[in-house]
Amino acid sequence: MLFGTLNFCFFLAVVLSLFYVLPQPARRYLLLAASLFFYVAAIPRYIVILLFLITIDYFAAMWIESREGARRHMALVVSLCANLGLLGWFKYANFARETWLHVFAPGAAVTPLDIILPLGISFHTFQSMSYVVDVYRKKQRAVRSYVDYALFVSFFPQLVAGPIVRAGEFFGDYFNWKAPTAMEWRQGCAMILTGYIKKLVCADQFSLVADKYFADPASLPGIVPAWTGAIAFGLQIFFDFSGYTDIAIGVALLFGFHFPENFRRPYLSASVTEFWRRWHMTLSHWLRDYLYVSLGGNQKGVWRTRLNLMLTMLLGGLWHGASWNFVIWGGYHGLLLSLERLIWGKEEKTGLVRVPLALVTFALVTIGWVFFRAKTLAAALFVVGQMFTGQASGGSLLSTWQWRLAFLTLFIALAEEYGQWLTRLAQSALWVRTAAAVMALLVIELFTATDLSIPFVYFQF
Repeated sequence: MLFGTLNFCFFLAVVLSLFYVLPQPARRYLLLAASLFFYVAAIPRYIVILLFLITIDYFAAMWIESREGARRHMALVVSLCANLGLLGWFKYANFARETWLHVFAPGAAVTPLDIILPLGISFHTFQSMSYVVDVYRKKQRAVRSYVDYALFVSFFPQLVAGPIVRAGEFFGDYFNWKAPTAMEWRQGCAMILTGYIKKLVCADQFSLVADKYFADPASLPGIVPAWTGAIAFGLQIFFDFSGYTDIAIGVALLFGFHFPENFRRPYLSASVTEFWRRWHMTLSHWLRDYLYVSLGGNQKGVWRTRLNLMLTMLLGGLWHGASWNFVIWGGYHGLLLSLERLIWGKEEKTGLVRVPLALVTFALVTIGWVFFRAKTLAAALFVVGQMFTGQASGGSLLSTWQWRLAFLTLFIALAEEYGQWLTRLAQSALWVRTAAAVMALLVIELFTATDLSIPFVYFQF
């Protein structure tokens, strides 16, 4: 059930209405039933996997909290093996098999295993593992109710593509629930409308260019096509993913849950380090707290810190997809992060110097997106080669309208960065908010890029 469909809008209206009609003790059963129905609507049989992992982690956390010594550790190992084992099978079995055959049986025919990736498995496994690890570290109490824990993992706004919510964040609202204020209702609705504009008007518009270019880069050689095709994808994935999380955060807020921010205008970053503080923030924080810190973080010397940073980004790249392109993408960002620390440490730049640095950072990130988007490593290397050594032939793949849209969104991002215009709009007079809502709906109606329902990019992860 896609966020951008009328089915979802009807589903949300029904669940939201019932939520506020039912007495509070019954609401958790409603939300759990609605969340499981939302998941079943995609691929019904994979609900078994979701419930299996929920059950394993629920009992593992209970066991960890009530035991000491090796038994606690064993329960943690069982939980991690179940989550990583299933994630590894569904996401990486074909990749591992293909790599093995290329190395040990070169020339052998590679027939992919018939495996369909369960929707959202990368997200709900990370969310569930963070809970069990927090219980193990004694930062989180084990949840006594199976229903409560199942709802934490499967809550439908963030189930498919995040944000990755920590147990403390979710249960802080859940066990101390308060009805959303009028301001929160306005903020939630504003975020939902903003998310739909990002997805339907912006992301899908740039996807028309990116999909055409990366379908066959060799047919559009030259420096300008390569750069504009890569920029188109960079804009597509930002508006697509941040649009999804805006909708998810806004929907959750209507139910009284305050999800963490996931994007903070990352293309205004003046360094790659800053970019990762603004891009997919819940994943960045997860990798930092549960992987980077577990490897030793920055506590074991300069070279070990750089190694830990590189390993974290390599595994972060592999988390996104089962191919060497994603490994290279993660390693590329790990290398950039290490070089930045070597050159100027953790210092953040301020003032006008941010402008050229932001342009350089955007260019570096755009190069990385080529490996993220290209179908094969050969295609990615071809595109990068064209970006630097291609002929000065071929025009921009982005139309005048698309360039104007890109610069308009840049202006809006700057206004939000330095003026908090969205917050001010939510606090404005009723007639201003009404006019803004009507205008947003008109923009969606008039400028939606295509009649086709284009899936969110991160649904494949």
